[in-house]
Amino acid sequence: MADAVTSTAGRRGAEGTPSGVPSPAPTGRHARTRPRPGALRAAAGLAPFAVYLLIFLAAPTVIAVATGFTTADGTPTMANITALADPVIIATFTNSLWLSALTAVLGALIGAAVCLSLLALPEDGAVRRSVDAASGVLAQFGGVMLAFAFIATIGIQGLITVGLRDGFGIDIFADGTWIYELPGLILPYLYFQVPLMVITFMPALGALRQTWVEAVLTLGGTTGVFWRRVALPVLAPSFLASTLLLFANAFSSYATAAALSSQGSAIVPLQIRAALTSETVLGRENLAGALALGMLAVMAVVMSLYALMQRRASRWQ
Repeated sequence: MADAVTSTAGRRGAEGTPSGVPSPAPTGRHARTRPRPGALRAAAGLAPFAVYLLIFLAAPTVIAVATGFTTADGTPTMANITALADPVIIATFTNSLWLSALTAVLGALIGAAVCLSLLALPEDGAVRRSVDAASGVLAQFGGVMLAFAFIATIGIQGLITVGLRDGFGIDIFADGTWIYELPGLILPYLYFQVPLMVITFMPALGALRQTWVEAVLTLGGTTGVFWRRVALPVLAPSFLASTLLLFANAFSSYATAAALSSQGSAIVPLQIRAALTSETVLGRENLAGALALGMLAVMAVVMSLYALMQRRASRWQ
């Protein structure tokens, strides 16, 4: 019997593990270097997205930064960067900052109010589904189509403008054609800012748990105490993150402003267009690169704050 056991053990040592018994996973250097099939498939699936980011995000960023420090013939220069201190450029950045901040705050407040109204409705109800669907569409409804919609409704000869003027004697353009100037961008921007806020902030409201309300009521608190001591601290990071996202969305918007304001360069994207197409800015043809570099700096700060707020908000979601 001992000889048989010894013989069997010897065969196992020479031939490996018996059939039907899985081999132990490799350890050491081989375990670290051997790729798993699942990881390879995941990497292959992300390859098209990585190529997309490289072509449409990384490459334009590198080009914008490089052209900001060179002349038209490729000679290194700081003239483009020093041009950012020009009063006209500073005024342009100021206009973009206050327009983005104003529409972000207003859009966040209005969107949060809409989300609170929807919170009492069932998630699978017709109203909730309709608002969610409409928000998804309207958040992407911008550019020339949105500009035409506002021109056709509240333009100089728009439907609402003519109706108010002929029917009630109210001229909304008595003090000037503000719709084609910087203040005229506020309403179109709010048109897509509010739906975007609904999309981004509604999941945070949905993360509030009914058990939290019951716990506050059990401890002798009220609904007001719940919103002041529990809900608002929990929702504050998500609200701030959504507001920052709205700011970034407005700060980088171009098509709607370009369609409404065909003359002038009141905001940075339009100033970049002017720098690219103007034939009067001699010697600083790459000023557009410096302007884009300034925009990238602002967006980097905003998106860093957004990531910080999202990390804090993720604790409760």
